[in-house]
Amino acid sequence: MRTPIIAGNWKMNTTVDEALALVEQMRNLNSLTSVMDVVFCPPFVSLHALASVLKGTNLRLGAQNMYVQDKGAYTGEISPLMLVPLCSYVILGHSERRQYFKESDEFVNQKVKAALRHGLTPIVCVGETLAQYEAGETDAVVSTQVKGVLCELTAAQVSSLVIAYEPVWAIGTGKAATAEGAQKVIAMIRAIVGGLYDRATADAVRIQYGGSVTAANIAEIIAQPDIDGALVGGASLKAADFSAICQKTAELKGRKK
Repeated sequence: MRTPIIAGNWKMNTTVDEALALVEQMRNLNSLTSVMDVVFCPPFVSLHALASVLKGTNLRLGAQNMYVQDKGAYTGEISPLMLVPLCSYVILGHSERRQYFKESDEFVNQKVKAALRHGLTPIVCVGETLAQYEAGETDAVVSTQVKGVLCELTAAQVSSLVIAYEPVWAIGTGKAATAEGAQKVIAMIRAIVGGLYDRATADAVRIQYGGSVTAANIAEIIAQPDIDGALVGGASLKAADFSAICQKTAELKGRKK
């Protein structure tokens, strides 16, 4: 049975003090971690402070990105070695990284390999744009992305990571995919993994939905058989909303670890 996972992507929001205040309001979510995983993904500058205050809890931290090299002359970049003492997850291939920083599937794949080498769990994002969605290209685009970002990984590596299906047209727009639509694409992703590897790997990998996830729509999303959680954007910056999303996930899909 797959353990559900809710991750909050705070993007470029919150100062260190604001991040500390936000997490303080959600420390009670530690009570849910026996049946699900809860991950906060703040900006890099807050990881050290939050790692200190969350020590002793089972609430997890994730970074929003990382570079492929361990060290070197890469001004402004963060390496996996820097993240390992501070967090256990890292978001890779988010559509904003693809759009604004021109990251390709090949580059995301390199990052995934680097993260896994250092024991970090990648949350690997895939998803189609509005133009691709309207042109009926969702299956082709997502299939290409999944195969690209998983290239040359072993079955054991794929089983250990998280895939997040985030239709770009639903991110920050208030237009979430229907639960049935998200289920259809995520079931396809699971089938692709099965084709690349085997049924056991497909059954093991956790796949999230992301894109305008709220406390109001999480129940219908998480009720879908192939959806194992959510990558939450705007709602993760509101303690009450993110807590409600986690609570509902635990109620509907919590699995004792």
